[in-house]
Amino acid sequence: MNYTTRRTVISSPGGPMKLLVLRPKGPAPAPGRTGVLWIHGGGYITGMPEMVYMSRAVDLVRHCGAVVVSPDYRLSGKAPYPAALMDCHSALVYLKDHAAALGVRDDQLMVGGESAGGGLAAALCLYERDRGGVRIAFQMPLYPMLDNEDTETSRNNHAPVWNTRRNHYAWARYLRGVEGRVPAYAAPARAEDCAGLPPAYTFVSTAEPFYAETLAYVRRLREAGVEATVDVYEGLFHAFDMLAPFLPVSRRAAAAFERRFESAARRYFARQRDEQI
Repeated sequence: MNYTTRRTVISSPGGPMKLLVLRPKGPAPAPGRTGVLWIHGGGYITGMPEMVYMSRAVDLVRHCGAVVVSPDYRLSGKAPYPAALMDCHSALVYLKDHAAALGVRDDQLMVGGESAGGGLAAALCLYERDRGGVRIAFQMPLYPMLDNEDTETSRNNHAPVWNTRRNHYAWARYLRGVEGRVPAYAAPARAEDCAGLPPAYTFVSTAEPFYAETLAYVRRLREAGVEATVDVYEGLFHAFDMLAPFLPVSRRAAAAFERRFESAARRYFARQRDEQI
């Protein structure tokens, strides 16, 4: 194995939180590696940071030389919105503050995740932008869970893995206690202004519930002047790349993801505000 895994514990609003830190073996090249906060999926109701080993993120470490941090954020059964978002914010701050020790460039911090993790990645980009927090160079919300309202593809969807019934249940658990208008930090599809968000890459399949909301997010980014790219795969179930990595289409999706990441690592940087003149 050409990378190492370390477990550490940081402080978060909910108390101590575990992080997995995946790093390539050997010294980091000057001026450092790309740092990636990767957020696991599971509909906000399930999942664990160890899912990173079956996600696209582990390939960023093995094949692209990135350092990946994966947080054990609070699931909605323990604490609903905004607990998960605040935990992910804490993990991102840890990545920035410990960039030198991790061998990471603090001007090239990226966020990504699959499904609910993709939704949290998009929400975190909004949160950091609005609050003048950590500057994010690039976002990779893969087939993200963004919209608490039914779309043309999440309505009456009976696909395997994730479908309308599970989606309704998961959103109800995550948003319990939210009164009135759902904030964009909970459901990024509610965001009215996407200007100033980081450039983005995602992929999604036509048969899964999140197809329409993924395309809508990419469209709104582009309309706001943000570079955003999406690859679409026909007729496949949710998280096909993770659950059926042996399929040729999954291998193509993984290879395309790595190419997009490598291109982003050459092009996108975001200098942290406390370093600006």
